[in-house]
Amino acid sequence: MNKLILCSAASAAAWAAFGADLDLSKLPPPADKKGVTYATDIQPIFKGTCFGGHGPERQKGGLRLDSLEAVLKGSDDGKVIVPGKSEKSDLVIAVARIDPEKAMPPTRKPGGRGPGGPGGTNAPPGGPRPGGPPPGGFPGGPGPGGRGPQGPPPKPLTPEQVGLIRAWIDQGAK
Repeated sequence: MNKLILCSAASAAAWAAFGADLDLSKLPPPADKKGVTYATDIQPIFKGTCFGGHGPERQKGGLRLDSLEAVLKGSDDGKVIVPGKSEKSDLVIAVARIDPEKAMPPTRKPGGRGPGGPGGTNAPPGGPRPGGPPPGGFPGGPGPGGRGPQGPPPKPLTPEQVGLIRAWIDQGAK
């Protein structure tokens, strides 16, 4: 029992230290718009940038962003939004990209998948490098020209989009 308490205390201390490192002043402010809803305002943002990894066909980390119910459910690691508190919502921290380790969409590194990496958009003429995706993309993936293994990576959200997501969460995430 003492080991469990000690581990819990260590985890809480690590989380507090992790959160303390984030400069929340870098978050874009919430938008001024009132009555922000998932269906009208937020889903179109997620559809254009997030569904490739967090949509109906693919759910990285167990997170789906294609329905309000799925967003509220969260990921394999738990809830990603705290209704009424956007600055404490992991989703906001990720899309605002103030934590490089949690940034969404993730930053592509040279030598990895994506631009400049194996199978990325800078593949040599004649097709992807060995180990890259098969011609036409992975089964179920968007394929050439789309987002995914052979298409361009999704673009980060604009500060205005992050602000709208913050306003939605601050207004209760409905």
